[in-house]
Amino acid sequence: MQWSRIAVFASGQGSNFAALAEAERAGQLGGGRIELLVSDRPEAPVAKRAEEAGIPALLLRPKDFASRELYEAEIVAELQRRDIGLIVLAGYMRLITPVLLTPYAGRIVNIHPSLLPAFAGKDAIGQALDYGVKLTGVTVHFVDGGMDTGPVIAQRCVAVEPGDTVELLAERIHKVEYGLYPEVVRALAEGKVELDGRKTVIRE
Repeated sequence: MQWSRIAVFASGQGSNFAALAEAERAGQLGGGRIELLVSDRPEAPVAKRAEEAGIPALLLRPKDFASRELYEAEIVAELQRRDIGLIVLAGYMRLITPVLLTPYAGRIVNIHPSLLPAFAGKDAIGQALDYGVKLTGVTVHFVDGGMDTGPVIAQRCVAVEPGDTVELLAERIHKVEYGLYPEVVRALAEGKVELDGRKTVIRE
């Protein structure tokens, strides 16, 4: 199925959001179009990036709602109003409840700075350095009800160099993210990603 109308969810600086928006401007998302930014932090720099890119934003504070479910119900109503087909998480720092997961099952993707299932959760880059691995990387995966547990769509390796700090390794990982995520979003927008259980195939 093709999902050309995209909402990006982000909570912070928005560098992956900016990479996706730039890819769209360059015609690199195929038929995909970013129709909405959703952020749980109205003051976050990503909101300014959306404004500069001319992309509408839904900026909500979860604490203004009586529950996580009511917060997400507001988001779902706006997504449906805009006929959004694909949700792309790009540094969205909240666990998603069934209120959002159920209507968009199989249509939410996330990017994580490790080779999942290794180093799921927070501080994945720090976890990799502490463990002493020689290779880490980037994973794009479908989102399910767990913490970074959904089926893997694509992965790319990043070598851990002697003397690496979290900052140095993060810089190289982010560069890989900015290339990989638009590629996967394009494939999703063009209907080229097939899911069979936990296994995915990206058709040429």
